[in-house]
Amino acid sequence: MEADTGADRDELPSAMEPLTLGEGCRRRGRIMDLAFDLARKSAGFRSSLPAGLIGPLAGLVRSMNCYYSNLIEGHDTHPVDIERALRNDYSRDARKRDLQLEARAHIEVQKWIDEGGLSGRQAVTVAGIREIHRRFCDRLPEDLLWVEDPDTKERIPVTPGEIRTRDVRVGRHIAISPGSLPRFLERFAHVYGRLGGSESIAAAAIAHHRLLWMHPFLDGNGRVARLMSHAQLRDLLDTGSLWSVARGLARSVQDYKRLLADCDLPRRNDLDGRGNLSEEASGEFTEFFLGVCLDQATFMEESMQPERFRTRILMWAEEEARSGRLPASSGLILEALLYRGELARGDAGSIAGTGERQARRIVAALIDRGAVASESARSALRLAFPATLAPRWMPGLFPESAGTA
Repeated sequence: MEADTGADRDELPSAMEPLTLGEGCRRRGRIMDLAFDLARKSAGFRSSLPAGLIGPLAGLVRSMNCYYSNLIEGHDTHPVDIERALRNDYSRDARKRDLQLEARAHIEVQKWIDEGGLSGRQAVTVAGIREIHRRFCDRLPEDLLWVEDPDTKERIPVTPGEIRTRDVRVGRHIAISPGSLPRFLERFAHVYGRLGGSESIAAAAIAHHRLLWMHPFLDGNGRVARLMSHAQLRDLLDTGSLWSVARGLARSVQDYKRLLADCDLPRRNDLDGRGNLSEEASGEFTEFFLGVCLDQATFMEESMQPERFRTRILMWAEEEARSGRLPASSGLILEALLYRGELARGDAGSIAGTGERQARRIVAALIDRGAVASESARSALRLAFPATLAPRWMPGLFPESAGTA
């Protein structure tokens, strides 16, 4: 990392071509098939769920996405501790508290995206990319807003949303000069903001790499790239925010980082596309990236298969009732919520086959265990997906061991 000069070495945006895969790319056929399969799988999964389950499940996926995205950066904050942070329950250990605040920042930015704050096309604009970074960094504790020059050991502050004004090296890759970033980012937005259909799905992987290749910020580029990709895929695939590419990338993190680094390589020969960077490497990363997406959409779909999911929840409720942690008939309320998505409080007694007072007791116990949620004391009940229950309800979603607060 060099001095704060804002130097411009006059690089041309053509230095990051190809931004899409050419017709002659040998992997193109397989990649377009993956894009088609992914679109079908993602839309089918969302449409298979009762409307009342989509929001609560998306909330759990936000915690999962945050956990795995931060894990890629070497920051391990378990979703149980993330949920504690969302309730303002922070660790007494300063480092763990900072990581909880970082996780909360990530979730709040993704929630903003999930609620329509940033469309897929806006996500690739200069303003959109800067807004993701600004919102994320604005929520970080002071200790996480510094980077250290590896050569001089100088500590440099990170300003939320500010494009870097220093040269940087990432591994073997020397990023483009800070003065050239505006024209590269404009070219990036122009290309990726105009694509449509399967072409735009395939191009999302290359956009993910090219943003990292430009390295527009002093720090936070990895999280910004994954949040940008999340916003793109959410719109392009109608995901409902019900699955996360970050989980798959973290589970294959060595391949992810190796293939990203390979994309930095120059074109190898006349058969390797017509751009400055290797089209073959971009194609290999695209195939990997879309394969990970398809794997994660499939994993979530299989985890939520109605009969299997129902069996896991009812077995849990039966065990909780036998141990005295839930009243009898709690499973009947949960089963009704599985099929209906929502349940009026006044219907709980007839569903459970009890009087009104016992029904209130059952509902209160389920809310206390985190299995059921409600906006207010009078509003409808809905199923919740707390991280503490995920190992039983959705095994394999994330590691079971949790940190300590």
